[in-house]
Amino acid sequence: MKEKSKNKKWATYVTKHSFALDLEQGVFTRNNPQKIAQSLKKSAEVSLSRKGTPFQSAMSMLNFYINRAGKNLKPERKRILEQAKIEMRKLFGKIYK
Repeated sequence: MKEKSKNKKWATYVTKHSFALDLEQGVFTRNNPQKIAQSLKKSAEVSLSRKGTPFQSAMSMLNFYINRAGKNLKPERKRILEQAKIEMRKLFGKIYK
């Protein structure tokens, strides 16, 4: 049980103290995948403290949020966030045919 508690504290700490990106408040609660992707892209492009490319940083932040929510993420919310990944790939020109 202690291991699970440590993981929750770690995720909370990372979310509150990460220097990766300064996100707009409530970005992950939006219902429009394109708006989520645009916000993440903007945050990643203006960030001076990211380690990777803007695309890598934005996608990592989105994946981090999805993974941390885990089983508590409702199917509809997960669908919206997964669609945001597709929209982000389009915005960054990362769609391959």
